[in-house]
Amino acid sequence: MFSKEESARLRKEFWTSFGKSFPRKWLLYNTKIKGFAFKFQADRKKASVCLDFEHPESIANELLYDQLLSLKNILETEYLPEVIFDNNFELDNHKIIHRIYVPFDKKFSIHNKDTWRDCYEFYVETMTQFELFFYEYEDFIKQAI
Repeated sequence: MFSKEESARLRKEFWTSFGKSFPRKWLLYNTKIKGFAFKFQADRKKASVCLDFEHPESIANELLYDQLLSLKNILETEYLPEVIFDNNFELDNHKIIHRIYVPFDKKFSIHNKDTWRDCYEFYVETMTQFELFFYEYEDFIKQAI
């Protein structure tokens, strides 16, 4: 078991190491769509690459999510076959959001450095595909709101 301080140090080391190993400017929050952001996620048991819908206006969230649903077949067949659409994803703070994500399917823990390299490679491959998809369909997505 790790103390809070050890756990915080490992989390910081995980993200710092990722940034140094794969230096690149990711799209993430720079979609120019309010509340529409790509994220890397990692914790003690799992990792994933996500697209979260957290617009302050629920109607905008619905419109954006529906717009992405209309592209689901393209996203699955041309970019990310293992993508999951979750209309009611619960965050750690118990907030319910829409999330489209790809889970890392290998054994992973942010506390186990032996699992980091495979996760980093997954992040790079998956986020690259997510970004390519977004850039290709950006204009169409933005039409939703």
